[in-house]
Amino acid sequence: MVAMPNFEENAPVAPVHPTVRERHGRRFVDDYEWLRDKESEETLDYLRAENAYTDAQTAGLRDLREEIFTEIKSRTQETDMSVPERAGGYWYYARTIEGKSYPVACRRALVDGADPWVPPKLPEPGSDEPVEGEEIVLDLNALAEGNEFFSTGAMAVTLSGRYLAYSVDTSGDERFELFVKDLQTGKLLDDHLTGVFYGATWAGESHIFYLTVDDAWRPDTVWRHRVGTPQSEDVKVFHEPDGKFNVDIGLVRSEKFLLIQAASKITSEVWALPAAEPEGEFECLWGREEGVEYDVDHAVVPGNTGGEDRWIVTHNKTAENFVVADAPAVTGTQLPPLEDLEVLIGSDEDTRVEGVDCYRDFLTVGFRRGGIGRGGVLPIVGGGYGELGEIEFDEELYTLGIAGNAEWDAPVIRLFYGSFTTPAEVYDYEVATGKRRLLKRRAVLGDFDREDYVAYRLWTTARDGEEIPVSVLHRRDLDTSTPQPAVLYGYGSYEAPTDPGFSIARLSQLDRGMMFIVAHVRGGGELGRRWYTGGKLRNKKNTFYDFIDVADDLIDRGITAPDRLVAEGGSAGGMLMGAVANLAGDRFAGIEAVVPFVDPLTSMLMPELPLTITEWDEWGDPYHDAGDYDYMASYAPYENVEAKDYPDILAVTSLNDTRVLYVEPAKWIARLRATATGGRFLLKTEMSAGHGGVSGRYERWKQTAFEFAWQIAKATAYRSR
Repeated sequence: MVAMPNFEENAPVAPVHPTVRERHGRRFVDDYEWLRDKESEETLDYLRAENAYTDAQTAGLRDLREEIFTEIKSRTQETDMSVPERAGGYWYYARTIEGKSYPVACRRALVDGADPWVPPKLPEPGSDEPVEGEEIVLDLNALAEGNEFFSTGAMAVTLSGRYLAYSVDTSGDERFELFVKDLQTGKLLDDHLTGVFYGATWAGESHIFYLTVDDAWRPDTVWRHRVGTPQSEDVKVFHEPDGKFNVDIGLVRSEKFLLIQAASKITSEVWALPAAEPEGEFECLWGREEGVEYDVDHAVVPGNTGGEDRWIVTHNKTAENFVVADAPAVTGTQLPPLEDLEVLIGSDEDTRVEGVDCYRDFLTVGFRRGGIGRGGVLPIVGGGYGELGEIEFDEELYTLGIAGNAEWDAPVIRLFYGSFTTPAEVYDYEVATGKRRLLKRRAVLGDFDREDYVAYRLWTTARDGEEIPVSVLHRRDLDTSTPQPAVLYGYGSYEAPTDPGFSIARLSQLDRGMMFIVAHVRGGGELGRRWYTGGKLRNKKNTFYDFIDVADDLIDRGITAPDRLVAEGGSAGGMLMGAVANLAGDRFAGIEAVVPFVDPLTSMLMPELPLTITEWDEWGDPYHDAGDYDYMASYAPYENVEAKDYPDILAVTSLNDTRVLYVEPAKWIARLRATATGGRFLLKTEMSAGHGGVSGRYERWKQTAFEFAWQIAKATAYRSR
């Protein structure tokens, strides 16, 4: 690489190898599409040169990075264990050990005479003392040894507790190898499945159902494997030919049915099979109808002649924000028309039903209201259902998750609670009485006091009159009467909300006088389906304008200032960062884009790429539709880079990412450097990682420290000592 004689002295210069893209009579000359060839030495040399440049440009932050890493490590209870969760005759949990990057999966058998619903007593924090009767199921540290990257895709144990199916990925490409371990002998069976996707579902102890992907990395096929046979004899039980649909398979909690779901971004279909007949044929419950999404779970309602099998159906056929309905579950019989089902739980403009989980005696329901995810319990009483009771908490901003027990007849459910200022808490909730039992609060070592921090909500009026929720977090003693350094985070896609959550790492920023602010922009799921549709397809620009309007509002209120404000977003939120850099870069001192989707038009014009066809329902189909092409072309970050001053930009990516390919930020940074008249642009590529970045907690902490140090430097004009 040669030096570039401009504002970025000694920066790498990507060679120009023009290619022409033509579609719908539109022509675009792309100087950097050649970077897509990840096997090319020219590409790899360029990425290495960018990494070296980034290292050199951030060398002055080395001390700050080390300080932040040390703070994260010192505040984290490194030797710890999760709260045991019951499945069958065992309590399962994970241990983390100081100095080890990965957890150790463990279990302990239920003890005769002990309450079967009260988990074993946890050891004292920091203790490496094992639980009495502890058995190591799988040591992930041993499996990861010798690999730069390591991730698991499945950890599934049979009901009896005898067999474990687990899968591993050592490259970051999300294609896994699956193994079966006999937990009685500790030995691996001969079963070895390659090229599998996430997950593994047992049917008894004889069969495993798993997924594979097509050439575009789309999970499209369900396979049945008989334990003890070679993979070559596995049976294809379901294949989805439509490129817009992904497939998944699971076992209901009652263990009576296996369910396959085929789903696009806007349409779904469910197929069922009695779990006792794993070699039978799956039957479609209700044929797909474009724009109709539905999900199914299994309940049993007591009656005069015993229990009656029921399907609990969550759907949007009759309500934008979904309803929960009930129907007979009769093998070989399709669901009645969704609009004819009895509605158990309705919705309105302010309440979005998100999902249902069925137990023997009740249903748990997740829903969203006022921008907050909430939960409740609907009892099964007599021959029907009772009233939904909400589980309430006192904080203004919080996150509630309702999860296992895995057991069908559990009288308790597990609650996961946290907020911006409350470290994660785990409760057992006794459904019959409403009593909560705190099982664990995440330890934060050192002098942490949650009362030192405050979180609250503001509302910004968007340019079109919509009210945008804004979450604000900072130290309580911060003087907010004058502009303060801040990170403004945004996502705004896929109806995914950005919920309040505690971060030990974030304390390192807050304690240095920074604010953390979330703009809950349209395209996310904070305010129901309407909020989502208001920021997708040809409404996508609302996502960008909302973020800019929030930034302007914060500046106008005197909360922060352009020379103190850093923007952050990742993946689809990285596209938001790229668009904001083009539209309103002058509001920010710096912009960080993590695995950013900044070349969406090129990607959406390549059906052979991972996720492209399925993504047309989210972004538009520029391949077939000229109107969609023009709309995307008008905002695509890469194609709209201009000859003007930009804020400093940091792009972080991974060479093996299969979701947002490294080539997008690589091209973007190259074009910015060749076109912009001001700004310093950095590209950091992990050469052995996937979409989630580096693996192992210590490496993740180092990466976080790197990113936070850069943000602090931009927002506070930090200079190395």
